[in-house]
Amino acid sequence: MNNKSPFKKILILVIILMVPGFLYYLLQDKGKNRYRPLSIYGPKELTGTFHTKRGKKIPDTLYHQIRDFSLVDQSGKSLRFPLDSNKITIFNFFYSRCPNSCSEMNARMEFLTKEYAGNRMIRFCSVSVDPDHDSPQVLANYSSSFHAVPGVWHFLTGDKNLIYDIARKDFLLDAYSPKLDPTNIVHSPLFVLVDPQKRIRGYYDSGNKDQMNKLNDEIKVLIAEQLRMVTDR
Repeated sequence: MNNKSPFKKILILVIILMVPGFLYYLLQDKGKNRYRPLSIYGPKELTGTFHTKRGKKIPDTLYHQIRDFSLVDQSGKSLRFPLDSNKITIFNFFYSRCPNSCSEMNARMEFLTKEYAGNRMIRFCSVSVDPDHDSPQVLANYSSSFHAVPGVWHFLTGDKNLIYDIARKDFLLDAYSPKLDPTNIVHSPLFVLVDPQKRIRGYYDSGNKDQMNKLNDEIKVLIAEQLRMVTDR
């Protein structure tokens, strides 16, 4: 009986030492398998090709992407979207002559810019749907009331036809300027979360607190997704 005692002690010690490693394996490998990324919005179609992941054959999907475009920011600098290949962007559409709703919308955007201050993976773009009035100088004055940091939070203006076209066809949002009252522009109150691959990953009602909390949470999820893509390469 006494001869078996040391063996039992060694076996228990080995098991104790193995448990942390086993748990680490589960978290790093199995946990990764259960990771659920954000949805991808917009029309999509199967390409007819496939890729293999963990032994499973998965059909390739062509997702809706926002086209490349160029606008001018509040500093008078041309901004090309995408600026680079690793930025997550939060978009909204507004105009400076808009009644209270746009100010409230951009106040919520200001909160997000402060929440992610210093994070080089995030940028913010507010696109004017009234470019005939909203010159870079007008936007510079307007953006200063929200303490917008140039290069981080871009207030954009440019060709009106282009802005309305990308709002409807690329961001899949309403944008309409009535002829009888061109100052009363119809535009969406939604924030749009866009990944570095130019895909829409979420829409959020700027007037809804729960939706804003959701946006804040899902920005973090998208950051984690992008970092995981880098580490998986």
